[in-house]
Amino acid sequence: MKKITSIDSLRQIAKEYKKIESKYEYILHVCFGASCVSSGSEEVADALNAALDKYNISDKVLIRKTGCIGACDKGPSLYITPGDTYYTNLVAEDMERIVSEHLIQGNIVEEKCYLDDSGTSYITNINDIPFFNKQKKIVLNNCGVLDYSSIDGYISREGYIGFAKAILEMTPKKVVNELKESGLRGRGGGGFPTGLKLELALKEKNDMKYLVCNADEGDPGAFMDRALLEGDPHAVLEGMLLAGYGIGASKGFIYVRAEYPLAIERIEHSIKQAREYGLLGKNIMGTDFSFDIEIRIGAGAFVCGEETSLMHSIEGKRGEPRQKPPFPSTSGIDGKPTVINNVETLANIAKIILKGANWFRQFGTEDSKGTKIFALAGAVKNTGIIEVPMGTTLGEVLFDIGGGTKNKKQFKAAQTGGPSGGCLTPAQLNTPIDYNSLKVLGSIMGSGGLISMDEDNCMVDVARYFMEFVKDESCGKCLPCRVGTTRMLEILEKITKGHGEEGDIEKLIELGENIKESALCGLGQTAPNPVLSTIKWFRDEYEEHIYQKKCRAGVCQEMMISPCENACPAGVNVPGYLALISANKVRDAYDLIRQDNPFPAVCGRVCTHPCESKCRRGQVDEPIAIAALKRYAADVVYALDEPFQEEKLPLKDKSVGIIGGGPSGLSAGYHLARLGYDVTVYEAADRAGGCLALTIPEYRLPRDILHKEIKAIENIGVKILRNMRVGKDIAFEEVKRRHDAVYIATGTHIARKMGIKGENLAGVYPGFEILQMPKDVIKRIVEGKKIAVIGGGNTAIDVARVTKRLGAKSVEIIYRRTIDDMPADELEIREALYEGVIIHTMVNPVAILGNKEVEKIRLLKHAPGRFDDTARKVSVPIEGSEYDIDVDVVIPTIRQNEDLSFMGIESIKLNSTSGTSKTDIEGVFAGGDVLQRSSTVIEAIADGKQAAIDIDIYLGGKGILNKGKEIEIPKPDDEQDLAEHPRFTFPSLPLEERQNNFNEVFSRFDKLSAIAEAMRCLRCDRR
Repeated sequence: MKKITSIDSLRQIAKEYKKIESKYEYILHVCFGASCVSSGSEEVADALNAALDKYNISDKVLIRKTGCIGACDKGPSLYITPGDTYYTNLVAEDMERIVSEHLIQGNIVEEKCYLDDSGTSYITNINDIPFFNKQKKIVLNNCGVLDYSSIDGYISREGYIGFAKAILEMTPKKVVNELKESGLRGRGGGGFPTGLKLELALKEKNDMKYLVCNADEGDPGAFMDRALLEGDPHAVLEGMLLAGYGIGASKGFIYVRAEYPLAIERIEHSIKQAREYGLLGKNIMGTDFSFDIEIRIGAGAFVCGEETSLMHSIEGKRGEPRQKPPFPSTSGIDGKPTVINNVETLANIAKIILKGANWFRQFGTEDSKGTKIFALAGAVKNTGIIEVPMGTTLGEVLFDIGGGTKNKKQFKAAQTGGPSGGCLTPAQLNTPIDYNSLKVLGSIMGSGGLISMDEDNCMVDVARYFMEFVKDESCGKCLPCRVGTTRMLEILEKITKGHGEEGDIEKLIELGENIKESALCGLGQTAPNPVLSTIKWFRDEYEEHIYQKKCRAGVCQEMMISPCENACPAGVNVPGYLALISANKVRDAYDLIRQDNPFPAVCGRVCTHPCESKCRRGQVDEPIAIAALKRYAADVVYALDEPFQEEKLPLKDKSVGIIGGGPSGLSAGYHLARLGYDVTVYEAADRAGGCLALTIPEYRLPRDILHKEIKAIENIGVKILRNMRVGKDIAFEEVKRRHDAVYIATGTHIARKMGIKGENLAGVYPGFEILQMPKDVIKRIVEGKKIAVIGGGNTAIDVARVTKRLGAKSVEIIYRRTIDDMPADELEIREALYEGVIIHTMVNPVAILGNKEVEKIRLLKHAPGRFDDTARKVSVPIEGSEYDIDVDVVIPTIRQNEDLSFMGIESIKLNSTSGTSKTDIEGVFAGGDVLQRSSTVIEAIADGKQAAIDIDIYLGGKGILNKGKEIEIPKPDDEQDLAEHPRFTFPSLPLEERQNNFNEVFSRFDKLSAIAEAMRCLRCDRR
């Protein structure tokens, strides 16, 4: 094979390669990255070749095996040019159709193309896919389009031109200066300036110098180096040649872990090709520069990613760090000057020398130039390898490129820098990702691992996982790392098992700080970062684990019965009552629910069922219909109409007054009465139930069902004084005098103003008031009229559906964010749309127009802006985008304020040192909406339960609720086979039967469907 001696010879090779390439009508790029190979790309390529042979068009099509194109969760994939068509998630059986329809008939097979993040439409052109078009590929420019095994292919894409330019036209010092001028910083950890590192080695006088490529990628979730070595190995070799030339090295090592056999195979092949072309070896391109490369395979020890440990491993010694100075650039391998850079750093060098420092500096920020590759993993829709300019915000990476969290889960944190890094929170989504910004927040860039986490991740468990990793990977040479990480892990394990104690957090902080200051190497010094970072940003989760013995994410299994039970604010034993239903023990199921929740029939209808969001069955097919089964148990028991007795303790000599007869107050009364307390509820309205009776429409919650549940609470001794307004009919001080403890659960009743022009016109009604009006009154207001409802919560949806039922000509909801951001229950939103309600999103009312009465509403369009602290994008007004719509009635449904005038105060404060419901007024407790924290029925019920516990402790009890007789729960069937089956359905009223009536929309399960649905439970309570 002819040796390359000049830039012209490189250009001739490129010309000949492109000439051959131009003979084909199509080029088919089949991804052969490690992920696609493991998913079956070999079978796909074989089937593709067979299909081409079958249709006799093999001579018209060039198949190119490429490295990872980036979208790792979409493989095996196929990228076709011309046309830039991108096919995803292929199987061998797809290939004949693609050949027949696309290559022969010219018709794109859309259903095999990229499904957008909404899951509703296919994107055929790769340039229209946000995952790709929002990136800037410099280092990854060849991956996914280059035949990784072809040196000629690499040369055809300007490969080795930069090296030839440097070796033939530039001195080593000029090469180093160009890299210094570019601002390139090391991509493997702390971001040390690459040019400066090379300059230090260049200045050393020695007859032997070494250049090392650190490909010992050991961070959990990181696979950037592997992708580059597999997809563009010659870019790494060219970078090593340039760096070696810059410092005067004659020997290079690629230190790669044995877990990367595909990368090793491809880099070995590329080294062989480079030697054959004379690009490695003696007197390269006829110059005095000689340089060769060897591969050294590591055993996978994480500590060997640290440069001094890596050098020891290359020397054949135990991989342990040593103190610095001397630094490797002075005394490295065998005591010789050594420069160590990671794969991505080296892959940048050829681009910089080819196009110049100024070209590179146009990307990135002032202190962090260029782009950065990230391995995007975890709780995002789109995982894989991405490359973005430095300074791109975390939110842009996770939501614009990553597509956001899966299944509409709440984003919680992002881990950057692997075990040496830290966590970033929703409040930091607008943070530019660069070296300095991350350092300020207590994290690091690291090599580029970026793990997204959502509400299903426990941050204490995340810290435990990383600490377990670094403890196991510690080389053990220094005491702080060897013993300190062990002690930290022991504390974390104790906390996650529910045995945490006061002072554990402080011990973790003290240990972490000491290890950071005294460990020998960089890995040990950064080992505590994930723990310290999670304590800093998520201390409340640590405190919940320690003091409340609760893991909000449902991960720490020893602290709960099951994830669904843990997610229920009231702590109902979900797998227990599902098991009882599956065994047709419905009465026992009902009794088990009422141990913690006195409103099973109500919650079976209106609960937002957070338990279902944690149901592990959803990872198989669909979550269990937990709420519907709760309703089934209650409805079956109530249909029997049999009297039954609640077990209650003997009457105590102490009484409790409860102000407010809503779900929170009645729940507190229920539990306190079962403990034997004399309980009196003071309710201002003529009926008990609060929002359940006053504002939730009957098509969702029939009043007879609510009355049965309230009657059951009264039957155990809770006295409800209706039409008794505290502050008017009885003084608050009198209530305090009569009772040993008082629970305030008055909810919120004062409508807030929108603060816009025209909201005092006739025809503007607060949504909370509308829902409390008699139906005939509402009908007179809305019949035949155009209604605008302002807001996006459940109240807005209820108002819209009620007015639609009562004859409104049209009902339009106005909401300032996207429909996915609406806080209303997803099912209720779907039902509203089905019933003909129109939802306008990304608009906000700025004025209500009319002469005495409402005539129009003026809306201002909004656009998504920066992220807020809840990971939602702020709705930003678009100047000059106002428009009017004709309306007759405007109904704002913004949140109400609490009314505590009966106490002579504006708001109430909890005593943070004494539990969750005790206020700073002696003997007075509070919960529910009055605290502006419980926004759902089940949260209000949970507040009432907690208040009962706190009040019992205050009055001398042990805070243990009386749950009655023990109910035997059937044991799980360990022999049961898991077969996929979606949830069973129950009937609903057709659209034509919903108009002008308030009949309940959904029916309950029949017996067989209920049992079958309950049997889908995976029984996560098994131990």
